[in-house]
Amino acid sequence: MGGFETLREFSLFRCLREGRQSRKLILLIVFIALLLDNMLLTVVVPIIPSYIYTTEHKAPPVRNQTASPLTPGAPSNFHTIFSYYDNSTRLTENGSEVTTQRPGAYTYPTTESLGGNTTKPESDCPKKDKDLLNENVQVGLLFASKATVQLMTNPFIGPLTNRIGYQIPMFAGFCIMFISTIMFAFSKSYTLLFLARSLQGIGSSCSSVAGMGMLASVYTDDEERGNAMGIALGGLAMGVLVGPPFGSVMYEFVGKTAPFLILAVLTLLDGALQLFVLQPSKAEPESQKGTPLLKLLKDPYILIAAGSICFANMAIAMLEPALPIWMMETMCSRKWQLGVAFLPASISYLIGTNIFGILAHKMGRWLCSLIGMLLVGISILCVPFAKNIYGLIVPNFGVGFAIGMVDSSMMPIMGYLVDLRHVSVYGSVYAIADVAFCMGFALGPSAGGAIAKSIGFPWLMTIIGIVDILFAPLCFFLRSPPAKEEKMAILMDHNCPVKTRMYTTQDSMQHYQMGEEEESESDE
Repeated sequence: MGGFETLREFSLFRCLREGRQSRKLILLIVFIALLLDNMLLTVVVPIIPSYIYTTEHKAPPVRNQTASPLTPGAPSNFHTIFSYYDNSTRLTENGSEVTTQRPGAYTYPTTESLGGNTTKPESDCPKKDKDLLNENVQVGLLFASKATVQLMTNPFIGPLTNRIGYQIPMFAGFCIMFISTIMFAFSKSYTLLFLARSLQGIGSSCSSVAGMGMLASVYTDDEERGNAMGIALGGLAMGVLVGPPFGSVMYEFVGKTAPFLILAVLTLLDGALQLFVLQPSKAEPESQKGTPLLKLLKDPYILIAAGSICFANMAIAMLEPALPIWMMETMCSRKWQLGVAFLPASISYLIGTNIFGILAHKMGRWLCSLIGMLLVGISILCVPFAKNIYGLIVPNFGVGFAIGMVDSSMMPIMGYLVDLRHVSVYGSVYAIADVAFCMGFALGPSAGGAIAKSIGFPWLMTIIGIVDILFAPLCFFLRSPPAKEEKMAILMDHNCPVKTRMYTTQDSMQHYQMGEEEESESDE
C-alpha cells in the first residue's frame, strides 16, 4: 500500500515537473491570473457608486414623539399592548390609542410622515443634485487609485523580472490580490475601500508584467506569440465580462461581501496552481541583460503602440465611474442594471481579442489597431444618445469590440518591436505596455469624474471620442518599423531562436528572407 502511495506521489510530481516545461500550462496560469485580476477590477464598478451613495444618504433615525416612554408610575387607567409587528408599545385610555416607542427602538420616516410622497425611493432614483455630482469625483478617484499605484509600481517590476525571473513576482501578485479582495469584502468606509483598491494596483502590476513577459519568453515565434497573447487577453476579457453583472446581481440579492468572498476562494485556487507548477521559491534570472527602460521609452514605435493601448482603454475607463451615475440620474436605473449595462462591452471585448489575436497577424496589426481606434471614437460618441439601458447596447458593444482589436494587436507588437530593435528580454517592454494601460485607467476615471461634474457626461464622451479618432492615423507608422543596425547582425544568424516576420497589408502571409529584409532596410 505504501509503495502504491509513493508511486502516486512520484507520478504527480513528474506530471508537475513536465508541466513546468509546458507552454500551454503557463498560458493557462496567465489566463487565470488575468481573469481574476480583472474580475476584481470590474466587480466593484456597479457596487461602489451605489454603495457610497446609500451609506452617505441613509435616512437618519428619528424617535417617535407621539408619546413619552412608559414609566413605572403610570396611572392605572392606562392599558398597555406590545406589538411584535412594529416593536412598539400601545397605550389605550378611554377608547383612544397613542403609540410610544419601545426603549432603544427607532422608527424611520414613512411616506406619510414626509407629506404623503409616494415616489420611488431616493436610492433607486436619485435626483440630479450637488451630492450626486460630487460623487463623480469621489468614485472616479477611488477607481483611479488602483491604476495610479500600478503606474508607479510598473517601472520597478519590469527590471525586477529581468533579475529574478517571472515566477516570484507572479506569485507575489497572487498574495497581494488575495489580501485586497478580503479588504474589499469587509471594508465599510471610503478610506478602507480606497486602500483596498490601491493595494490591488501593486498585485496587478506583478501579475500582468510577469505574466505577459513569461508568455513572450516561451512563445518566440511572432505568430504563435500573437495567438497566445490573444488567448491570455481573453482571460482579461472574461474578467471584464463577468465582473460587472456578477457584482451587481450579487450586491442586489445577496450583499456587498458575497462577490468578494467568492473571488477570494478562486484566487486561493490560482495560488495553489502557481505554487505547484511555477515553484516561485526559485529565482530564474534572464540569460542576457535587457535593454534599459529609459532607452525603450525613447523608441518612437514603442511609444505609438503604448499610446494606442492608453487612449483606447481610457475610453472604457471614463465610462466605468461616470456611466452608472449618469444612468442613476437620467434613467432611474436599478442596482443590477448598473453592472449589466457593461455586458455588451465585455462580450464584444472577448470576441474581439479572440478573433483578432489570429486575424491581426494576417491583415497587419497596424491596420487592425488603426481601425480599432477609429471604432472606439465613433462608438463612444454615440453613448450619450441612449435614452434607456437598451440604447446602450450597440455603443457599448462597439467600444468593447474595438478595444479588443487594439489590445490584441498592440500587445504582440510590443514583443515584436523588442525582438526587432532591442534585446529580446521582455520584462521592461511589458512594464511599459502595462504603464500605458494604467495611464488610461488612472487618468480616465479621475479626469473623467471632474469633467463630468463641470461640463456634463455627454461632453466627456465627446472629448475622449475625438482624441481616439485623432490618434488613429499614427498607427500607420507601425506598418513596417525598421530594425536597429546592431540588431540586424543578430537577425542574420539563422540559428537565432527568435524568428521575426515582417507583415504588410498587401501580402501578410509572405515570409521574407533575411537577406531581403536587410536589403529593404538599406534602401531606407
